[in-house]
Amino acid sequence: MDALLNQWLWRQEYWLPPGVTWEDMKETEDVRYPQPRDLIFGVPCAFILTALRFLFERFVALPLSRKLGIREKYKRKPSVKPVLEEFYAKNGKHPSEIEVRYLSAECKMQIRQVEHWFRCRRNKDRPSVTKKFCEASWRFTMYLISFLTGFALLINKPWFWDQQEFWTDYPYQPLESSLYGYYMLQLGFYSSMLITLAFDIKRKDVKEQTVHHFATIFLITFSYCANYIRAGTLVMLLHDAADYFLELAKMCNYSKWKKTCNVLFIIFALVFCITRLFLLPTRIIYSTYYSSMIRFQPFFGYYFFNALLMTLQVLHIFWAYMILQMIYRFTFTGTVGNDVRSDVEESEESGQDNNRALETETRTGYLTSNNNSVSRKTVDSGVANIHNGHLKTN
Repeated sequence: MDALLNQWLWRQEYWLPPGVTWEDMKETEDVRYPQPRDLIFGVPCAFILTALRFLFERFVALPLSRKLGIREKYKRKPSVKPVLEEFYAKNGKHPSEIEVRYLSAECKMQIRQVEHWFRCRRNKDRPSVTKKFCEASWRFTMYLISFLTGFALLINKPWFWDQQEFWTDYPYQPLESSLYGYYMLQLGFYSSMLITLAFDIKRKDVKEQTVHHFATIFLITFSYCANYIRAGTLVMLLHDAADYFLELAKMCNYSKWKKTCNVLFIIFALVFCITRLFLLPTRIIYSTYYSSMIRFQPFFGYYFFNALLMTLQVLHIFWAYMILQMIYRFTFTGTVGNDVRSDVEESEESGQDNNRALETETRTGYLTSNNNSVSRKTVDSGVANIHNGHLKTN
């Protein structure tokens, strides 16, 4: 297995500049260089953080949500309708008008009754506010710890102020134990988010989130193996700089602290734009793409590392577009409105006039099987949910 990995994965021309071999990167008693085998510790670290997350949410975030007065809205349970349930599971949550009419005839229900059933069924599947608060609390805690740790480790490093220092004596840059710990913290955290992705709140940009997590893990892994430690640590620090503001804004939002939420969102937007749309491309990507070629010839790792950075940058532009939409709404309406990617919770008050009429007509016997001409009406309501640079109304 070792021979196979060395032949296809750990080939030195993939990970090291021309003229440098793994023999040159061997550790001594005085000097330690990054070794691919070191990353195996990221696996138990990911599972440890996953376990810590469930404990944190159960014993810290949940009691905190109760103290802040977060209460769940009553969700009406849909009646037992096997035909509708089968359609919901196999064909989708939002039947078309023709499908609604077909289901109405199949179940001998009125169109408004079928629409109401689907509305209640969709709301039943949506996560509770408490779950959202607990998830945001964990992410806030981890992003804040990661940022403070990275800032404390890097503030006195020469490459923090001058990105040309990325390449001084590269690749013969000894690995510091503190930076190794920082790398394992980041690798374990992002790996744990992939592990819990199936249990997390589903959002419409889940594909972009998955790409982001994979790109980040590949970036952390490769930058460590190729000894791009200096560039990698600064990339991780810039990402953490804005994220904890975002999660804190979400927590305030769920707690109904609207003004505080809006202020934090504005701060997040400013920090996001400065770190990810200005500093990352002009300082880090510029250095890894142009300045690095002054010291060594391009190799596979050079192209791969920069491709990962470009992938992240494209995602940043996508999320920045969402942020600007939120800022526009805030500027002209005074509050942060619905996110275009949001999975809107349909209120139990949705279409209440129709529902009341439906109940009245049913009780009085005026509703017949031919009265199928009433159109569907839904009213979006809920609280704004911010995530990775934009908002979501639930």
